[in-house]
Amino acid sequence: MADRYAEGLAASSAIVVATAALASVLTAWAIRYAHRRRLYDLPGQRRSHDAPTPRGGGIAIVVAMIAGGLALAVRDGAVQHLALLLPPVLGIAGVGWLDDHGGLSAPKRLAMHVLAAAWVFAGPLFVLAAIPLAGAAGTAGTHVFALVAGAGVTFALAWSINLHNFMDGIDGLLVLQAMFVLVVLAALTAVHGVQGSALLLACAAACAGFAPFNFPRARIFMGDVGSGVLGFVIGVAVLWQVAHPRIAATSGLVLCSAFVTDATCTLVSRMLGGRRWYSAHREHLYQWLVRAGFSHARVVALYMGWNLLVALPVVGWMNHAPTSPMRFGLAPAIAVYALASVAWWAGKRWCLRRVRERSAHAAA
Repeated sequence: MADRYAEGLAASSAIVVATAALASVLTAWAIRYAHRRRLYDLPGQRRSHDAPTPRGGGIAIVVAMIAGGLALAVRDGAVQHLALLLPPVLGIAGVGWLDDHGGLSAPKRLAMHVLAAAWVFAGPLFVLAAIPLAGAAGTAGTHVFALVAGAGVTFALAWSINLHNFMDGIDGLLVLQAMFVLVVLAALTAVHGVQGSALLLACAAACAGFAPFNFPRARIFMGDVGSGVLGFVIGVAVLWQVAHPRIAATSGLVLCSAFVTDATCTLVSRMLGGRRWYSAHREHLYQWLVRAGFSHARVVALYMGWNLLVALPVVGWMNHAPTSPMRFGLAPAIAVYALASVAWWAGKRWCLRRVRERSAHAAA
């Protein structure tokens, strides 16, 4: 038994390392491809960088994640599960790739995001319809609950896809956030005996292979092809984790608190202010921090500091007992989001004052 476990661990480790290596090789290719096709993000009023930078490097993350997932699925004999994950990943990556190559209308992108999110819930229902299970007919009440749950899952995943796209605006922020969330969730699944840690680590490894090209100074941006898929993968990982009673249900939400708070508070403030909330802008806190004079690396350090000093200890406390973690952790999650909202508000006020002072000093 011990030998079999050691062999499985070695095989998983090899796949994870190979996934990171593949992502690095593909990122180097993506840089050459972007230069050849002149796929650049140009500096502008709504941008946080000051030099033309290639985009679309997220294709390396997507291909490496798919390759690593396939290898793990073949090893574990779970290839059938890919039918529930590959279609939405390919759909989101496809519209992102097209958008990176010349622009795609927001309604078309959003339509694919909603379809991909809905597939996560509807896909298993189609499988059950094709292969009926004894006693799976259910009652009218069950069907209503399933529809409500499906709508909730669809909304949550569509929002995750888009909020991670919104937060991909400076060097390294999204890729390091994704690595943090995926690695911690992988550790939680491993500690509590839940399957899936190797797949989460493979996804994190794909990000790790891309990260040196994107931080501390980006040689390439991941583009919509990468940010959309990472938002989907993180959303699915969090929802999947919620379903396992061995892990505190709000663990993933706490791990994502920095991104969710910044994106949500910014969206709500724009809507309440009567602005065109759906248009491009530079009003996220991380963007204001850059406008206030912080380097991209310092801003990323602030967000990772929140992750390591606030989110991680809270999640560790909620899951401190491997056999009986805090089942829901609702109160700690509410406290974390309340604190994050206050930090967002205070940080935004400070940035506004700082930008005004810098503007007045420059004018003088």
